Amino acid sequence: MSRVSNTLIGFLNLLTLLASIPIIAGGLWMTKSTTTCESFLQRPLMVVGFVILLVSLAGFIGACYHVAWALWVYLVVMLFLIATLLAVTIFGFVVVGPGGGVDVPGRAYKEYHFQNYSPWLRKRIENPNYWMSVKSCILGSKTCSKIVMWTPNDYLTGNLSPIQSGCCKPPSACNYQAPTVTQDPDCYKWNNDPNLLCYECDSCKAGVLEDVRRHWHRLSILNIVMVMLLIGIYFVGCCAFQNAKRADSYHPYGESRMYKTRPKWNFYR
Repeated sequence: MSRVSNTLIGFLNLLTLLASIPIIAGGLWMTKSTTTCESFLQRPLMVVGFVILLVSLAGFIGACYHVAWALWVYLVVMLFLIATLLAVTIFGFVVVGPGGGVDVPGRAYKEYHFQNYSPWLRKRIENPNYWMSVKSCILGSKTCSKIVMWTPNDYLTGNLSPIQSGCCKPPSACNYQAPTVTQDPDCYKWNNDPNLLCYECDSCKAGVLEDVRRHWHRLSILNIVMVMLLIGIYFVGCCAFQNAKRADSYHPYGESRMYKTRPKWNFYR
């Protein structure tokens, strides 16, 4: 049993080391891609990938070669990583909890209202510099061009993504034939110009936040699974650390039980 935990922790860390490579590659791809507009998800993804790579490397070396100090570093960083993932998960559920779409009578899609989202998300998306980069990303992804040829019947039966619903059309309640002062302010921000549309509307910002909210929910569920897995690996790592310490000690099989300094070997004298 003394070797089982070392072999198991070495194998698990080899798998996580290999798994960190596509995570880092995915973060780099998201940085260069024009189809992913949630830029704040890119940097944490790359950081997590590099942390997993370094932690897995330390755990693999420590378990396979009985390097006690490498396993000690591995366990400390693992504990920090577990605590960080727990904090991020709780933060994610608190921040992205509010929101969601509102059904539109007679339509298959939903619409989204900016005031329904958390103040932290609203404050971030209202930053002019950040919103300019998000808007440029949406234009580059050609999200609205995918529905430019839709007929009125398509709008009745077709589904729209949150960004398409908020950025590519005016709110369904707008009445341009008989406008009133009580209309949604977004009705006056709408423009038929393909480069303008409703990109300055609060509904567009709400659509982006809804897209972020859905991504965060998936990440939070994944974080819960990862935390449970890391806790299991952490306990196996503790056993491997004890084995490495025992291998480095002068008494690899435990302390000697001899208590007398001058034992009597001949019991018949």
